[in-house]
Amino acid sequence: MGALLLGIDVGTTWCKAAVVTPDGRELAHHRVPVPWQPVPTGAEIEPKRLTEVALAAAEGALDRAPAGRVVGVGVTSMAEAGALIDAGDHPVAPAIAWHDRRGGDEAAALEHDIGTGRFSATTGLPASPLCTLVKYRWLRGHDPAAARGARWLNVAEWVVRELGGAQLAELSLASRTGMLHLDRRAPWEEALDWAGAPPDLLPEPAPAGTPAGRLSHGLPGAKGAVLCIAGHDHDCAAVGAGAARDGDVFDSCGTAEAFVRAVRAPLPDDVRLQAVARGVTVGWHVIPERQALLGAFESGLALQRLGRLLGMKDEAARRGLDALALTASPAGDGAALLDGRRDAIRRDVRPEQLWWAALEALAERGAAMLDTLEELVGAAERIVVAGGGVRSEAARATRQAAFGAFERPSVEEAAARGAALFAGCAAGIFGGVDELPAPEPTRVEVVP
Repeated sequence: MGALLLGIDVGTTWCKAAVVTPDGRELAHHRVPVPWQPVPTGAEIEPKRLTEVALAAAEGALDRAPAGRVVGVGVTSMAEAGALIDAGDHPVAPAIAWHDRRGGDEAAALEHDIGTGRFSATTGLPASPLCTLVKYRWLRGHDPAAARGARWLNVAEWVVRELGGAQLAELSLASRTGMLHLDRRAPWEEALDWAGAPPDLLPEPAPAGTPAGRLSHGLPGAKGAVLCIAGHDHDCAAVGAGAARDGDVFDSCGTAEAFVRAVRAPLPDDVRLQAVARGVTVGWHVIPERQALLGAFESGLALQRLGRLLGMKDEAARRGLDALALTASPAGDGAALLDGRRDAIRRDVRPEQLWWAALEALAERGAAMLDTLEELVGAAERIVVAGGGVRSEAARATRQAAFGAFERPSVEEAAARGAALFAGCAAGIFGGVDELPAPEPTRVEVVP
């Protein structure tokens, strides 16, 4: 009965779990869809449903794993979404999806009242509906029950609390809320006051991997395991993929595609403001004493929308379209697919050509983001790419053409693996991030 580590990654489209050995090998996986409720502005979900999918994914992974004793459970998650709870830990409002569009008026008020430059210099974020502070103020203005909210817990923090853990504000997730003063690593009272929030809306800040108690609710196969919050899923995936060194850029390809660069803290104010102005946020990384430069856009989400328009109903259909895109010699220039006289797509264009053009456009946008990061903090030593978005050969081919050579680690679920390794830190198996086992030897993708 060897020791096992369990990592849970509560993402936007899927909740994934991985069982990992202390030497870093992934033994078993399971994933379940996240059942968002569509609304006119985007999507929302009852926080309890997030707990349910986390438990379902974890139970599925444990069922598929060999016998062993689970000594640590780590949870990572999407940012800019979470649970507003009352003093009894009961949610008082739905969890709003990070990509939901509500909050435009509140974002404009934030720009006016605090000022874009001052807000960005303090939080590392733009004043936009994406940040939790704005969504919270929207809730206070549109849902009377929100006034009972005593705590804000980001998704991973909420799941850990539901499993019996302590309330903590993990720094990389708190950095995405607009409620954290980056330099002080503490709640920004002025921003909380602006939103009408109590000054202790955020729990005590803590770095990723901080022990947060022991599992006592759900998951009987892991009862008594040490719990921890493993932070923002993109940052955590960088650790799981072995892209945690200074000079690494990690391309996390999921529902959103994020380019993450760890830099020694603190990043100078002028660079921080330049970054935000160019679409790159600054926050605390899950790696100790590092801040994360993160540029992101909706790649996977955009492909999901295009897939629906093209009639793709499942993963098998997507794989088929990927294969056709590789073999049909699609046009390399998306503009070539247009009929200039009619301002429409040409009649002879096939679905796989549109699919290829979309993959190319997203890869080129990623290359532009890599250029921006290089201009801000210098050239990268390695580009490491992982996630569901690069399981397709067509997606890898377009990135090869846009990025040049990059490494793709032999990991199945980078974020869940990273969460499991942070659980090992919390359980005392590892002394810190520097001691974490690297993934299996990486493959280097090179343009033919």
